Amino acid sequence: MHPEDMTAPDTVPPDLAADLRSRLRAAVRGDVDFGVTARALTTMDASNYRRVPLGVVAPRDADDVAAVLAVCREHGVPVVARGGGTSIAGQATGAGVVLDFTRHMNKIVSLDPEERTAVVQPGVVLDRLQEAAAPHGLRFGPDPSTHSRCTLGGMIGNNSCGSHSVAWGTTADNIGELSVISGMGDRLRLGRGWAGAPDGLRALVEGELALLRTGFPELPRRISGYALDTLLPEKGADVARAFCGTEGTLGVLTEAVVQLVEAPRARALAVLGYADEGAAAEAAAGLLQYGPLTVEGMAADLVPPGTPGLPVGGAWLFVETVGASEAEARARAEAIASAADVVDAVVVTDPAGQRMLWRIREDASGTATRMPDGSEAWPGWEDCAVPPARLGAYLRDFRGLLSAHGLRGTPYGHFGDGCIHVRIDFDLLTPEGIGRFRRFSEELADLVVAHGGSLSGEHGDGQARAELLPKMYGTELVRLFERVKGVWDPDDLLNPGMLVRPARLDENLRFAVLPRKPADVAFGYPHDGGDFSAAVRRCVGVAKCRTERVAGPAVMCPSFRATGEEEHSTRGRARLLHEMLAGEVVTDGWRSMEVRDALDLCLSCKGCRSDCPVGVDMATYKAEFLHHHYAGRRRPAAHYAMGWLPRWLRLAAPFGGALNFAGALNGALRVRPLAAFAKRLGGIAPEREIPRLPRETFRRWFDRRSRRLGGGRTEIFSSDQVAVLWPDTFTDHLSPEVGKAAVKVLEDTGRRVVLPPSGACCGLTYVSTGQLDRARAVMRRTLDRMEPVMGGPLVVLEPSCAAALRTDLPELLHDDPRARELAESVRTLAQYLEEQAPDWQPPRIDRPVAGQTHCHQHAVLGDAADRRLRGKAGLTGDLSGGCCGLAGNFGFEKGHYEVSTACAEEQLLPSVRAASDDTVLLVDGFSCRTQLEQLAGRRGRHLAEVLAEGIARPGSGGRPRT
Repeated sequence: MHPEDMTAPDTVPPDLAADLRSRLRAAVRGDVDFGVTARALTTMDASNYRRVPLGVVAPRDADDVAAVLAVCREHGVPVVARGGGTSIAGQATGAGVVLDFTRHMNKIVSLDPEERTAVVQPGVVLDRLQEAAAPHGLRFGPDPSTHSRCTLGGMIGNNSCGSHSVAWGTTADNIGELSVISGMGDRLRLGRGWAGAPDGLRALVEGELALLRTGFPELPRRISGYALDTLLPEKGADVARAFCGTEGTLGVLTEAVVQLVEAPRARALAVLGYADEGAAAEAAAGLLQYGPLTVEGMAADLVPPGTPGLPVGGAWLFVETVGASEAEARARAEAIASAADVVDAVVVTDPAGQRMLWRIREDASGTATRMPDGSEAWPGWEDCAVPPARLGAYLRDFRGLLSAHGLRGTPYGHFGDGCIHVRIDFDLLTPEGIGRFRRFSEELADLVVAHGGSLSGEHGDGQARAELLPKMYGTELVRLFERVKGVWDPDDLLNPGMLVRPARLDENLRFAVLPRKPADVAFGYPHDGGDFSAAVRRCVGVAKCRTERVAGPAVMCPSFRATGEEEHSTRGRARLLHEMLAGEVVTDGWRSMEVRDALDLCLSCKGCRSDCPVGVDMATYKAEFLHHHYAGRRRPAAHYAMGWLPRWLRLAAPFGGALNFAGALNGALRVRPLAAFAKRLGGIAPEREIPRLPRETFRRWFDRRSRRLGGGRTEIFSSDQVAVLWPDTFTDHLSPEVGKAAVKVLEDTGRRVVLPPSGACCGLTYVSTGQLDRARAVMRRTLDRMEPVMGGPLVVLEPSCAAALRTDLPELLHDDPRARELAESVRTLAQYLEEQAPDWQPPRIDRPVAGQTHCHQHAVLGDAADRRLRGKAGLTGDLSGGCCGLAGNFGFEKGHYEVSTACAEEQLLPSVRAASDDTVLLVDGFSCRTQLEQLAGRRGRHLAEVLAEGIARPGSGGRPRT
């Protein structure tokens, strides 16, 4: 079978996949996976395209790669090399066998500081190379915005660039030698000169010297087509450089010698504000004379209103300078800011401040996928490049072309190199919209060529632009590309349909397989028009969730970092849900075991809700899936044991006092056989200890105290001097000391504390286990109970419950306006104190802190008010990010203990171990405190407890309370 015939699974002979899988398993030492999950995970990259592979192979070494090529060549099955899967033009998808280099061939073989070189395997993530080079004062120059997950192999395949290309060039400019295996199975060592080139290439090139000398435009970001002009004798016949950017169509990379550059000793970042993107584009080329490291541009449309740190303007240039010292770098940045004709400017030398600003720019690849009104936008014309001096004129014409077709898009990108990224609101769902997509593409290609540009300036042609290469290069040069492909890969084994004899740009669109009728779902999906398919489409594949290490407050995606498996990343789960809706690879819909297994290790941390640039909300998607998956079926025991936890605890509460039920139960659960039986019955991990019950719930303590003090009546809820404190299940039944402390703090502000009527519950545990009918019933009862007393702020101490009230409540009860009203009233303790008691001064604690910001607070509520309150109290230092790993019911469920522990070991436990003896362990979430106690034997405290203790301490600035 010829590779070109393999465009859909139904064209594959029934016995081909089985025979191929058997032969591959016998031939390679690496992993061979032809299962549903592996195929579903690799149907797409970060482009508009989708192709279903037969299977996936993760080779262990070059011998495995050669064996795969031999078997596939014998069967006539194409091979596609894949790194991080972040390609935007479709070149990392294929209908045959996908080679995944990230699993095994991901090592830095060696690093030579004196020669400033490193030898790397193709699956090495760029950030790992940067970390290895940093102690030697070195780095790899090119750095795409996907640096935390893109691989060197993918960068070489696409000839990636990044923001520093004005200083350090493209990947091709930083390559020494390449080890590759051609489509014929020849092992080649490519460098400068013809010594390692395949037979016939030199003769072909030397016969076309005139065409090669005249057929290629000169500009810094020419990525389109094959860079055959680098094979000219006057350019040293650099075969390794010519191989860069060939998108896996000529050979498969197995090892690379890359060149490193000296890392700047100090940097400064000048952010220059301009009236609009046109003014910024016009100014960009003029800044190159100052020798900056970057000249990046973006418009205000891509930035949420009120984003801190940016100067006034409708568009900005991010200009980075270097110096031997911070003062020198700042002086250069200030000189640029002074010389530039700008609306406003800021210069930042603080590394944290620079990282914050760079994150705004790097996240544009995701945020650009949504227009300001929330509608979808897509790649396809992501990175055209023109000579930098013509960028302003090109952008004006580009805007005109968008308007002529009734399209919208916000350009950003590498203004100093004339390279523009943009996501456009194409309609890729209807025949009419797809027709407009084609017409616009053809006209834009003409416009780029008219400005002397390249159809691709960074991400390659793939399927998105290769069809239009004759417009840029002419038919004679494109035919030469085909002849070169024939020398390297005469059987068209490698990535067919890309660059040479390409598929049409409007074929294989990934949206074509999705159902047109919205699925019947429980959540409202307000940001996606109520359409679950549109919610799943949010994942465009930029794969920020595959970041192997996070720093600062980031959370997403703890299960991927614990396992390293794509199926346990946010992107991987979104891909499986996409294929579930499509019904072609995942064929059993909501009953799919493959989707269930992938979602099983989702901690529902909600980190993707804030950290994903496009706002994928996998916690909600998981709850939705579980709701349908178990509809009419018996659920796992843990869903009843922990999903119904509020009910069980309420039933136990009346027996806690006179009968000493809590003490008896706690004692019984310390008896190993009884505890083991209880855990087995409840689906609880045997490694876990069941939390102890207090002798008295918080609400019972509060009611008893109120009777003694003669207060607590609910008819005074609306008073400004009353603080309404929500007694969540965890605070009420498991950690009443937190509630007691909050009462002390709130009363210290002069407020009288009251509790809502009993029986109100946020429904969190029912949502997290996908029992959405039950969750809705609980939430409606809560609204009924709360309706008479709504109107003012509601203080919620447990971050997970606060997040459930803020987001899950209105999204599940989207038809009830009371849900939105209650959601908007939710405040953390710090938020309430800042808003309602701005003159209150907290006690001075004056101690360092360690611990963790709750993942739900990070994702939904934010912790800015908490950080300000800690500062006022003299609590110094930052809390770690990530997820504690317990995550409510997740860490207690049988089979999750290992992943739960790995998540805790990522940030929380190391930060606690490194803390000094006088450090306050600040952990607001009950799950986080439980994890810390069970894994480290340390007791974390809620901020309310720390403040309450300080209030009663002499000399703390507080005053003793009853």
